[in-house]
Amino acid sequence: MYVVPLIVNYNNKSYKDVIDIDIDTICDRLKEEIPTTSLPSIDDIMETFEKVISDGYDKAIVITISSGLSGTYNAMRIASESFEGRLETMLIDTKNIDIGAGFSAIRAGELIEQGCSFKEIKEKLDDAIKNTKVYFCVKTLEYLRKGGRIGLVASVVGTALDLKPVMSCNEDGVYYVVSKARGRKKSLKKALSEAIDYSKKYNKYNVAVVNVQAEDEAKEIENSIKKEFPNVENVFIGSISPTLAVHTGPGLIGVGVQKID
Repeated sequence: MYVVPLIVNYNNKSYKDVIDIDIDTICDRLKEEIPTTSLPSIDDIMETFEKVISDGYDKAIVITISSGLSGTYNAMRIASESFEGRLETMLIDTKNIDIGAGFSAIRAGELIEQGCSFKEIKEKLDDAIKNTKVYFCVKTLEYLRKGGRIGLVASVVGTALDLKPVMSCNEDGVYYVVSKARGRKKSLKKALSEAIDYSKKYNKYNVAVVNVQAEDEAKEIENSIKKEFPNVENVFIGSISPTLAVHTGPGLIGVGVQKID
């Protein structure tokens, strides 16, 4: 599995996601400067494709975050055309973000290990994408607004009432409000409840809990997983990518569910 990093841009310097910068650094600097983010560099994309070929592969599955939130999918599509005849490429737009997209990468790896054909992998990944959902809460919408990633959440007004939206990605891969709750604790409880209800559609599924500098709250959810998600197959725990943290700020909690066969 190869990773092409997105870019975090400050006024005086740019950093490759995960490689050159981490979440704590971004959050610590938010009061001084809110950075921007951008697509992977074309050099990184082209070098990665070349590395795949030089490592002896003639097929590649390219899995990206939502095209509704980033131009990464389109950039990878255009770059892949330069390798026609040398590399057969399957492009997958997950219509999701962070672990929602990561779920598909994990699933692709499992399908390869199972010996599935290229065609079977495409069919199963398309099905997985339709049956993957991440519910998340942020402490403030400030960073989503300033980063231009507010999507369909822009109509939420609730500062005076302390209304907190539970968000997800819709079928077009754009943020939207699933539900609202008053206050932080109730919004986290609501996000967990939404994820539990979603999981009930499936006999088996994976669950993920991610956060940005909200480890204690994430741990509480993690401790309830076995009870609340009785048919869970795998549990993934961790932080989101630094690039996404730019748009959420500290305090994000996300709970994801992915149907598996």
